[in-house]
Amino acid sequence: MMKRAFISFDYDHDARLKDLLVGQAKYPDSPFEIADWSIKTASPTWRAEARRRIRSAGLVIVLCGRHTDTATGVAAELRIAKEENVPYLLLAGYKDLVRLPTSAESSDTLYEWTWNNLKSLIQGKR
Repeated sequence: MMKRAFISFDYDHDARLKDLLVGQAKYPDSPFEIADWSIKTASPTWRAEARRRIRSAGLVIVLCGRHTDTATGVAAELRIAKEENVPYLLLAGYKDLVRLPTSAESSDTLYEWTWNNLKSLIQGKR
């Protein structure tokens, strides 16, 4: 079954990672599709819009890069996912120097981003 994913990422530093994930969603054997990704411009209603998109997606994929710990929008989106009880994955966007969002729990797992691993994670194999 195809899952709809909301992508949370550091817009200032990791837009390329988002593009790579969107590309993977188009693979013929992809178990997920991209619903809507992060809101590019901060507005007074962005949190409400992010909450709506996260709730309707049913899965949040957090792309963790080298500056994710300073990305307040990523921290807020992860917090919303938790509040809405929407499952989320923390994916390492790089092999080294990856930072987690400040709203991540110490018990959260940072997963290696390989195609086979991502497919397994989305299919619930953790």
